[in-house]
Amino acid sequence: MKRHILPFMLLACSCLGSYAQQPVFSRVYNPEVPAKVTLCGKSIDLDRADLYERFDRELTSIVYTHGTTLLMLKRANRYFPEMAAILEANGVPKDLLYLACVESSLNPRAYSPAKAAGFWQFIPSAAKEYGLEVNDEVDERYNLEKSTAAAARYLKKSYNRFGDWPSAMAAYNGGNARITKELDAQGVNTSLDLYLTEETTRYPIRIMAMKTLMENPAAYGFILRDDQLYQPHKYRIVEVNGPVESWPQWAKKQGINYQILREENPWIRAKTLTNKTGKTYKVRIPLAESLKRSTAGKSTYNPAWTKR
Repeated sequence: MKRHILPFMLLACSCLGSYAQQPVFSRVYNPEVPAKVTLCGKSIDLDRADLYERFDRELTSIVYTHGTTLLMLKRANRYFPEMAAILEANGVPKDLLYLACVESSLNPRAYSPAKAAGFWQFIPSAAKEYGLEVNDEVDERYNLEKSTAAAARYLKKSYNRFGDWPSAMAAYNGGNARITKELDAQGVNTSLDLYLTEETTRYPIRIMAMKTLMENPAAYGFILRDDQLYQPHKYRIVEVNGPVESWPQWAKKQGINYQILREENPWIRAKTLTNKTGKTYKVRIPLAESLKRSTAGKSTYNPAWTKR
């Protein structure tokens, strides 16, 4: 009898050992797709199968890119207040904030292989067309105030051309000429009905999905506290209308260092400023209280970001 029991026991132990080595996976939930979304004041029904699936793809991608999405939510608390005010002043919907999220994840240093830069990812030619200075010493694509105003003008012009915000958004990615040509060629009135390159097809839908998540991040598993959001900085403005021989030395005279100067004014691209034309540049000098978490205060732009 013992000769029969021993092999069975060894086999059982072997099986248990094999089972114990199997990986244990966390449950993965599919994000809930709403029946409809509102974008720039217009309701968009997602009952149409292709729109549902396209939206589901973008929402799933955003939800499960955890690190990037978390950082974007934290950054939004710092940058959205200023950006929203600029968009409103230029007569365009605040929902365009989510376009900037798609473009750059609100990374102030964002730079693409196509040489697009800043929150709004302007390429050099488009930036210059909309009044932004781009050279080795100054690159205003990284100037939050100026680049946001330029993006608002660009998008408003596109909207006036198409009468449709999804089409204006698609044009921001694919160009006004291409969207105009395809709307005519395919006989439709909105880019949501166009067959385009994959990137441009996805673009307006991704903005819709970004808004959906950022309006209620907790519903998609993103749980934050107010003190984890990045706080807006308070500044004093110093106007510079001549050359600067050394930005590091200039910064010291303002009571900060070069690192802080560059972080707060990423449009500065070199240690010197020639400025032969006498142009006036507005340099942001953060107040001392903004440089420490203990004194920066605690404000939350959207209470839904920390709602549980």
